[in-house]
Amino acid sequence: MKLFNIILSITFVSLNAYSQYSTKRSNNNTTNSDTSKVIKLNNQAFKSRFKNPDVTLAQANKALELSLKLNYLNGIAESYRVIGIGNSYKNFIDISIENYMNASSYFKKAGNLEGEAKVYNNIGNLYRDVDSQKSLENFYKSLKIAKELGSEELIAGLYLNIGTGNQKLKNYPKALSYYKLSLSMFKNLDNELGIIQSLQNLGVLYLNSRNYPKAEENLVEALRMAKEENLINPAASINLTLSSLHIAKGNYEEAERSIKEGMAYTKTLNDEKLEYNYTLTYYELENKRKNYFAALGYLRRAFKQDSARYANNISDKISLLESQHIQLAKQKESELIIERQKYTQTLFVASSVVALLAFFVIFLLIKNVKKSAQTNLELTRLNQEVSKQKDVLDQTNQNLEELIEVRTIDLKKKNKKLSEYSSHLSHQLRSPVATLKGLMLLDGGNLIDKDELVEQIGKCVNDLDDQIININENLNNPSRSSLFNEDYAD
Repeated sequence: MKLFNIILSITFVSLNAYSQYSTKRSNNNTTNSDTSKVIKLNNQAFKSRFKNPDVTLAQANKALELSLKLNYLNGIAESYRVIGIGNSYKNFIDISIENYMNASSYFKKAGNLEGEAKVYNNIGNLYRDVDSQKSLENFYKSLKIAKELGSEELIAGLYLNIGTGNQKLKNYPKALSYYKLSLSMFKNLDNELGIIQSLQNLGVLYLNSRNYPKAEENLVEALRMAKEENLINPAASINLTLSSLHIAKGNYEEAERSIKEGMAYTKTLNDEKLEYNYTLTYYELENKRKNYFAALGYLRRAFKQDSARYANNISDKISLLESQHIQLAKQKESELIIERQKYTQTLFVASSVVALLAFFVIFLLIKNVKKSAQTNLELTRLNQEVSKQKDVLDQTNQNLEELIEVRTIDLKKKNKKLSEYSSHLSHQLRSPVATLKGLMLLDGGNLIDKDELVEQIGKCVNDLDDQIININENLNNPSRSSLFNEDYAD
């Protein structure tokens, strides 16, 4: 009698689970019509990235919320990817990589290879300015998948990014060949944004190669197209490159015009990294004009900004976050394995109730005991592995904090020396200026001979000239000065 009651209970649970499964599938089928809204929101968010990253984040988060309600895996994945892009344009690197890892996980669940390829491309872009080798590794992973799928848009974009990676490594011939391939494909696809980016990158390459006519030709055309399309981010970065080109050619007025126009776009974007780069370009311009005091002001402003956030430890941080996400993904996968095993067993019981209930129930009970033992062993092993990985991550975090502390102390020392050097320069320049004032007073009272006055003024002018030359040499050749040299003897 007890065995009969057990069989009835298990049968009831099995049929109930099967009913819930069927209802869930039915609900999913009825909500598929809403997926088009998710796709539309993600497309709009992606297109807004160059104009206003905040709009990108707002629309992509709406798409994510709706996708989660629908359990639409591709929609969830693409929403996370676009949110990651929005955060990368706002320089929130750690948040961006977390979004990309989530996107990759959902694309894998959905079996979407093109989505995975796009995420590799996005991660490659994150590494672009800090680790060219890792950047290229991700681009080539993406390119392999894109070629298998025949995705021309993605292939064209990857050729562009691979060209940039090679340019960072100063492999200019290889970079040029990839840029030309990219430009040709984007023209065939009639992709104006891709054409703008290709022309901009070609301009940077020709500038680095000192082919100024070619550089200007490509950059001016890219800027014209960016303005027509109202693409704020590309317009700001193109103006930055154009200002460097004009400085290199000695066209200082044109350089200043490009800087002012680019800074206006940058203020709209609220992009601290671009603003920092423009500050350095202003310093370079004033230094070339020999406006040394103005140049020193821009240099001090640049030092006040935390330039370390754009380069120092970003590569390590991305790698660390990737490792953390992989460990969390393993843990989640272990939990999913358990849930799938339980769900599979339940469905198996539901489909087997019709024939020989007693025999199959006993068989499943024995099988469940064995599987539980195996699962417990596997869980124990996985928990031990996760614990070991956590210890490694803790040690890595500690080392990273120590490295940041050392670099912070080093930056404070340099800032202190910069302040001391500025005070020293002020004192050195005031001495000949005070002498000149004294000579003017003597001359006003006719207390000094004209020849002697001319001679003394000449000495003061020479002294000022020597001081200015000395300032210029220290600013342009920091290695000659003790300003940036640290004494680690203590």
